Amino acid sequence: MADFEAIYQVVSLIPVGRVSSYGAIAGYLGSKGGARLVGWAMNASHGQASIPAHRVVNRNGVLTGKNFFGGNRMQELLEAEGLIIKDDQIQDFRNHFWDPTIELI
Repeated sequence: MADFEAIYQVVSLIPVGRVSSYGAIAGYLGSKGGARLVGWAMNASHGQASIPAHRVVNRNGVLTGKNFFGGNRMQELLEAEGLIIKDDQIQDFRNHFWDPTIELI
């Protein structure tokens, strides 16, 4: 099972304007079904500017972690990177999705 540091290493590679999912990160680290652990790591990373936790969403592109950012901060950060958010969901999610299993070959 992956640890927080391994998760942070992968998350820090997500490019500006792209997003990944909890499950995709867990799967890449060999912890299929470990999406919850990735969520805990993202929650624990607040205050660490080097970890772009706002770029990790659920498998449908929904900003499920937004409550941990306070207000609309997660949405604001993503919109500043060019993403369009409507009703807490990334529009055109498929084209913004960054899959570490494919991207980190």
